[in-house]
Amino acid sequence: MQRARLFGPAIFEASKLRVLFLGVDEEKHPGKLPRAYTLTHSDVTAKLTLAVSHTVNAAQLQGWYNRLQRDEVVAEWKKVQGHMSLHVHCHISGGHVLHDLIAGLRHYIFRKELPVVLKAFVHGDGNLFSRHPELEEATVWVYFHSNLPRFNRVECWGPLRDAAAPAEEDPAAAAADEQVQVQMPAGEWPRRCPRECDCCFPPHNLIPWPHQHDVAAAAADAPAAGQPQQ
Repeated sequence: MQRARLFGPAIFEASKLRVLFLGVDEEKHPGKLPRAYTLTHSDVTAKLTLAVSHTVNAAQLQGWYNRLQRDEVVAEWKKVQGHMSLHVHCHISGGHVLHDLIAGLRHYIFRKELPVVLKAFVHGDGNLFSRHPELEEATVWVYFHSNLPRFNRVECWGPLRDAAAPAEEDPAAAAADEQVQVQMPAGEWPRRCPRECDCCFPPHNLIPWPHQHDVAAAAADAPAAGQPQQ
């Protein structure tokens, strides 16, 4: 993310976005064909690179600098029980002591810049949204991954159209926006049907991330000891 705007408004600049389509149909609905986003930022050029592909673009995340920074944002489209949603993942801490020391700052920056990230998704994948405008009403789920319980959380950011809107500079309006970004208990996260079905797609996660949130959700669904299964 762009540290230069740490204390200023987060603004999307289309001229600084480079988009790569890697083996995907620009207009194919993600409820029928897997679709993922990989967004990275260059501190040298201040430009964003967005890859649209069937899974995370691993090549975009290579190199010691990227592995040290871990400021990428990756996302995937999911159809869960017939409803489309966008699942966005951010790495806050864990895996490097420096990330642990500044976890609070990293969490703040990711939250502040996420509307820019979401706007980049919509702008960069413009042909998809032009053909399927209903996708802007899809719910956005944000997964903050951290080895610190305070920051390891899942939030519902509401419809994509609203979540990608520029953050309000007015403190009262900004506080109202944060009320929309609600941390969700594990039992309320969207989850696929337990058996093979036509209302959930894709059948597995596109993002090869430690899915501790999925594990917690599964645990929440599991019957308590001594309780009969439904």
